Amino acid sequence: MVLGDLGTSLRTSLDKLRGKSRISEEELSEVIKDIQRALLGADVEVELVMSLSDSIRKRASNQEPPPGASASDHVLKIVYEELVNLIGGSSNIPLHPQKILLVGLQGSGKTTTAAKLSRWFSTKGLSSSIIQTDTFRPGAYDQTKQMAEKAEVTFYGDSSSNDPLEILQSGMKSVQNTDVCIIDTAGRHALEDDLILELKKIDNIAKPDLSFLIIDAALGQGAKDQAKLFHEAIGIDGVIITKFDGTAKGGGALTAVNETNTSIAFIGSGETIHDFERFEPNGFISRLLGMGDLKQLTERLERAMQEFADEEEDWDPMSLLKGPFTLLDMRRQMRAMNKMGPLDQIIDLMPSFGKGPLNNLPNDAIDLTKDRLVIYEIIMDSMTSSELKNPRTIGASRIERIARGSGVGEDEVRELLSQHRNMEKGIKQMQGLGQGDIKRAMKRMQKGGGMGNIDLFK
Repeated sequence: MVLGDLGTSLRTSLDKLRGKSRISEEELSEVIKDIQRALLGADVEVELVMSLSDSIRKRASNQEPPPGASASDHVLKIVYEELVNLIGGSSNIPLHPQKILLVGLQGSGKTTTAAKLSRWFSTKGLSSSIIQTDTFRPGAYDQTKQMAEKAEVTFYGDSSSNDPLEILQSGMKSVQNTDVCIIDTAGRHALEDDLILELKKIDNIAKPDLSFLIIDAALGQGAKDQAKLFHEAIGIDGVIITKFDGTAKGGGALTAVNETNTSIAFIGSGETIHDFERFEPNGFISRLLGMGDLKQLTERLERAMQEFADEEEDWDPMSLLKGPFTLLDMRRQMRAMNKMGPLDQIIDLMPSFGKGPLNNLPNDAIDLTKDRLVIYEIIMDSMTSSELKNPRTIGASRIERIARGSGVGEDEVRELLSQHRNMEKGIKQMQGLGQGDIKRAMKRMQKGGGMGNIDLFK
């Protein structure tokens, strides 16, 4: 996860403070150094890092912990609030007819984002369209058309024209009956003068209600100059981060937000049209610090239940938090992954309340590729109903029979059983949170999500 090292480092540092009513200057300095190392390692600009560090140090030194609060809770609350302040509040995305301009360098993910954003508005009840004005990149027209079809939104482009302004003018007439018009623009490998000039002309014609800068999560220190030039050229209203699911550091997005004095609007986390979510700073920082994001988890579960209903009418995803975890549950979880998200993302949304029990799972517990899922399905099809419900009854002779029946090696059957045990361990740790913890967190998130009562993190 972006800036994930910060969460890990901070939780480790704060664990040293547990049980202490006060924190020494040396201990505070060590926590701040951990924050600085993580932010700098994530390519956040040095000035931003130092400003954040100074704010945390000043507040932690001058403010007394509330009665009954531990030193670690107090520092955690300060760090949380300062990080939320650093990334800005939520961008205002009105749900009414509007034109939105997307800009960014080539390869930043503008075209995919255009489709995802159009679909997002469609799910809110607004008809959407995409106009492709990129005549610079070969294949831009075909890619956008295909993505628009997947998103089930209106598309306009002209593969025979080399004039982006002409395409834009014709496109605006063609899609004028749709509520939301997303305008995709050309990019370059660098901020060239002709690109900036073209964007200014497009901006003058389109007169967009919102202009979003698309930032690849892998972008580092170069984000500052990029954001500055785009902002000076057309005015940026928000930042959308793409490719959030990789190992990218993500500091460039924070730099871009600071440079444009805006906030992060959306996050794209994968290649499918569904891998797109509204950015909520409170939930994002909560996840970063190991506090989970119950609001996002609830939304995912509700969406999964709705989309999965036709396939598994009697299955409730929340049943994973109750009773034994069988191979039937594992298969259902596997089938629901494309709708609810991989187990590692779900675990990421679960609150660990500073203790981090879900951060110590074996890698195999969350490492499920699509190819392996297909093999696991085939193996489970060769099992009896009793074996699916009671996998611990599967011994050597049954493994041999199942392997023959499914046409795979015995090692692959054992791998499936091992995977099940690891996933079962993760589910039990989720169950270990307790209904009281979950209910309190749910209540906090429903009220608008912030830190809420710091007693939650004791």
